Amino acid sequence: MLADTPYADMGDAELADFLAAWEEWHCRALARFPHPHRIHPTAEIHRTALIGEDVIIGPGVRVWEFSTVRSGSVLSAGVSVGFNCEVTRSFLGEGTILGHRIGLNRTLVGDQAHLSANVTVAAISMWSPHLSMPEREIRFRAPGGIYRCGTPRFGALLGDGVQTGNNVSLGPGLAVGRESRIASGVTLAGRTLPERSTVTAPHTAEAHVRQRRR
Repeated sequence: MLADTPYADMGDAELADFLAAWEEWHCRALARFPHPHRIHPTAEIHRTALIGEDVIIGPGVRVWEFSTVRSGSVLSAGVSVGFNCEVTRSFLGEGTILGHRIGLNRTLVGDQAHLSANVTVAAISMWSPHLSMPEREIRFRAPGGIYRCGTPRFGALLGDGVQTGNNVSLGPGLAVGRESRIASGVTLAGRTLPERSTVTAPHTAEAHVRQRRR
């Protein structure tokens, strides 16, 4: 569906350039698919799910109960959005799976990624004076120095095949390389991870357990 839209060239775009043009690109893509043809006829949308009028949904997509997809999002072919998720102005690549209770905001996800339950990607720096009207530009550490996104709203770029555990908090300002793994309980923002990285956090298996005396 996206072959004749600007999204077909997003793989060649610099991240900051794409973020600056994202809204315009999406408007041009919407012109290619007049409503209601923005939802492919093979997509399965649960009757309790809420889908914005400016959302593009590809073939074979499934959106489960009580999920919301809004504000210029794109769900590519074969995407699955689980129970009670919220996807806002995000792009999900082909075959990507969102588990239950996922929250994505202004996030780009590659093909065949898998995010488990209770993953949140934030897009606004808490250091902005007013979170409802963010001003602080999102930046993150990159191999060449500080990368400037040119916008106060950006969550994360998650590459092809990225997988996460549950209860993970990501962003704002994060780029995760292809085939990386992020374990449960991780909080991560403001940096890049090379491809095939593994990120872990202290787990309950490492906790000290003492038995009380009677």
